[in-house]
Amino acid sequence: STVLAHSLSRIVKMAFALKTACPTVAAKASRKTAVVCRAGKYDEELVKTAKTIATPGRGILAMDESNATCGKRLDSIGVENTEDNRRAYRELLLSAPGLGKYVSGAILFEETLFQNTKSGKSMVAVLNEQGIVPGIKVDKGLAPLANSNGEQWCMGLDGLDKRSAEYYKAGARFAKWRSVVSIPSGPSTIAVRDCAYGLARYAAISQAAGLVPIVEPEVLLDGDHDINRTLEVAEAVWAETFKYLADNKVLFEGILLKPAMVTPGAECPNRASPTQVADYTLKLLRRRVPPAVPGIMFLSGGQSELEATLNLNEMNKSPNPWHVSFSYARALQNSVLKTWQGKPENVGKAQEALLKRAKANSDAQLGKYDPATEGSTEAAKSLYEKGYKY
Repeated sequence: STVLAHSLSRIVKMAFALKTACPTVAAKASRKTAVVCRAGKYDEELVKTAKTIATPGRGILAMDESNATCGKRLDSIGVENTEDNRRAYRELLLSAPGLGKYVSGAILFEETLFQNTKSGKSMVAVLNEQGIVPGIKVDKGLAPLANSNGEQWCMGLDGLDKRSAEYYKAGARFAKWRSVVSIPSGPSTIAVRDCAYGLARYAAISQAAGLVPIVEPEVLLDGDHDINRTLEVAEAVWAETFKYLADNKVLFEGILLKPAMVTPGAECPNRASPTQVADYTLKLLRRRVPPAVPGIMFLSGGQSELEATLNLNEMNKSPNPWHVSFSYARALQNSVLKTWQGKPENVGKAQEALLKRAKANSDAQLGKYDPATEGSTEAAKSLYEKGYKY
């Protein structure tokens, strides 16, 4: 009986201790799980800007190539890479009459954001008159990723807050940061994680400065892998990316995505039809992208002008929870360059070539593109370049 009494006494003491400890434990748990509500200075403007860019029948003209890459484009038509020639070409693009009907945003290189036209009007003013939102490339390019299989990481976070504030003052309202993932090189876990984390930090910094971030983890076309492998890697990349976007409290309603379409590698012998590309790409989006995101602006990634338009059109034949559109560079500009040839007398025809491609992709965004309107085989020529650099 003495043993029993002693045991009961111990049980009572333990129960009392537990009872008195519970409020403290609960309070600690409450503090740990407290929800932090964001109310950013620019939140309303970010949502409005993103919705403006993601309007029906419109997409993005990507013309943010570095001066070196722009020089390669000019060299392909025998034009010297000078600031004046770069200005002339970019002015040709932005001043195309009626471009704003098909294009809602234009991504600029830093030189162009602060540049004036030949007549002295700022490039930003030209865009605003067209009803096109000015954007800016903010990353500082790719560098080798140490201890990896030839993979790369994206530079540019240092000083991004100050640069973003200056870009906003100059008239930019959205930003772009391009990071890449290579399937032939792995991709390694560290490369995918670095890509996702860098994009998330950039997105948070951009939103704090009033710029809608375009989130672009490009799964490169390089390689001979099939479409199933592309889907597998893309799912992993986007899962990691959205995890870090959430960790950094990025406002999903105030971002845009710029993914690559899910296609086989450029060197894969088994090519995919537009129907198959659309099926796999939409499968990726439904599995990984929250419906809060207003717009998916696909990159062309070396597809031919025609291929990029056909694939986009196929994806828009049925309703989607997001605005599914384009953010094309080469797939909008290839015909323009070849028509212009650096000659002032060709500006009008070159602008017509741009408007033709812009309208084709506008129709594709609405699911109403008719390839019979092409009229030539030029748009079907591949634009793929292995190891392409911006």
